[in-house]
Amino acid sequence: MKLNSEAKKIYNQIAGEIKKRIILKESLAYLERFSPTNDKREILKRQAYFKENLKLVKPEMRNLLLKIKPIRFRKNFLYDRLLVVDESELEKAQALGVCEVSTEPLEGYDLILSTIGYGIDVDLSVGDIAPELYIMPLWENRETLEALARIGELTGEGSVAGEILEGLKELDEVMKRKGLIGDLDELIASEEKRLNEKIAEKLEKFSLTLSGKELLEFLNELKSGNYEAIFAHFSEVEGDILSEINESEKKLSETLGFTVELFSRENLYPVEVSAEQIELLRHELEKELKVELYLKSREILEKVKPLLPKLKEELKRAYELEFLRAVKEFTEGFTFPEIVEGGIAFINGRHLFIERPQPVSYVVGNVKVTFDGTNGEKVLILTGANSGGKTSLLELISQIIILAHMGFPVNAENAYVEPLDELFFFRRKKSVYGAGAFETALRGFARSLVREGKKLILIDEFEAITEPGAAVKIIGELLKIAHEKGFYVVIVSHLGEDLMKILPFARVDGIEAKGLDEHLNLIVDRQPKFGVLGKSTPELIVQRLYHKKRGKEKEIFERVLGAFRS
Repeated sequence: MKLNSEAKKIYNQIAGEIKKRIILKESLAYLERFSPTNDKREILKRQAYFKENLKLVKPEMRNLLLKIKPIRFRKNFLYDRLLVVDESELEKAQALGVCEVSTEPLEGYDLILSTIGYGIDVDLSVGDIAPELYIMPLWENRETLEALARIGELTGEGSVAGEILEGLKELDEVMKRKGLIGDLDELIASEEKRLNEKIAEKLEKFSLTLSGKELLEFLNELKSGNYEAIFAHFSEVEGDILSEINESEKKLSETLGFTVELFSRENLYPVEVSAEQIELLRHELEKELKVELYLKSREILEKVKPLLPKLKEELKRAYELEFLRAVKEFTEGFTFPEIVEGGIAFINGRHLFIERPQPVSYVVGNVKVTFDGTNGEKVLILTGANSGGKTSLLELISQIIILAHMGFPVNAENAYVEPLDELFFFRRKKSVYGAGAFETALRGFARSLVREGKKLILIDEFEAITEPGAAVKIIGELLKIAHEKGFYVVIVSHLGEDLMKILPFARVDGIEAKGLDEHLNLIVDRQPKFGVLGKSTPELIVQRLYHKKRGKEKEIFERVLGAFRS
């Protein structure tokens, strides 16, 4: 369906409102699939799609969809491993591009993998050589997997995410220990502090108390060099200190899952662990965990790899559901139009961008719904009060037409829409006058009448940019051409009375100001009266000024008001 520039602005407004409601940027692409089309079958197909899928969107999905993140499996190069292969496999192994490849073992790698028996046996595949490239993105996106599993329950479509999460549980212990490596300095410093406090406490409790006779014996032993007897006095406390050191190392070994020997047995107090010792331990731990992580990842991948294509589909579905959620939020209270032939009609349509709009019903052409004063006319002249809602009605018609051609529900209680090839909206530009503006507008109107096809042309006060006398002649001929070609036209004009005389095929509708309220504001019924020329506003404006003014000014407005009434 072709839209002119002003009609495109309304389409962009609608699209913008939906985009504002979309949380995930990956979901924005779905909106592009629903640009307006003139294909009746495609419109009906889209309607069926929305009817089936919008009901799957539940309120609690919003928070779940917020947790969805892309799961990307990147083929990174891993420098911690060496792949040893036969010379005949060298080119194929290098083409995998995931680690260093050699035909013989080399030093300096934490993992030696091989297809010829030099290390851990592997096949020539990324999954076998670097299973972490699959498993770690899944591990890091467990929240996404949990959300997908719950969404699958809510829609009834199921999910493989739960099964993948179950497989990832086997990695819990390894990842817990991996996390401890990052906190190794703090972990050892804490145990070191605790151990020194324990030793200090034992030393404080230890005391050597000797009687006079025992003191003489102690000194004689010291003179004779009998140190064994002397050190016997201290053996008990030394044994306690060593027990505490052994207990601390046992505790650290259990925490890290690795045999730890850190504390000196020579300098018992204070206990100190050097930075070099910690780094050496860290390196040993990392090396062991890399091997364990590799083996666990390979084991888990064997179980979950067949599920990954389905997981990819579920992620796409989540983005689609987010788009549908935004559409459902935007179209709350809307209805799907019936796709018909013969025109456009709607009951209680509500303008999308006016706060608390008055519901309005309208009909163009010959469709299932009729109103008093209508007879299937395709060319309509909309007249009546300034600020009465004539332009807003043209916008409302455009909104309903565009939404219907997108396949969306429309902002009305009921609607009937014929698929159109083109929608033209010529909006009055208040700031542009003169011959240039007139010529531009005239060329635009002429272009809208050139091609054949089903089209709706909306025109907002053409006479504002030229002389009233000329406007009647120009508008009259343009509308005659449109009528001859069977186009639908709604034109807002204050020249309704003159146009009625020369366009017997056109229907004139009127939006009227009923009067003034107690605050002297205009009371306007925005629902057009079909087949009735709308009264203009100036008389009511004069009446308002008459009531507001005093003295000589009041007398002047009284006289002008009398001219209206006569």
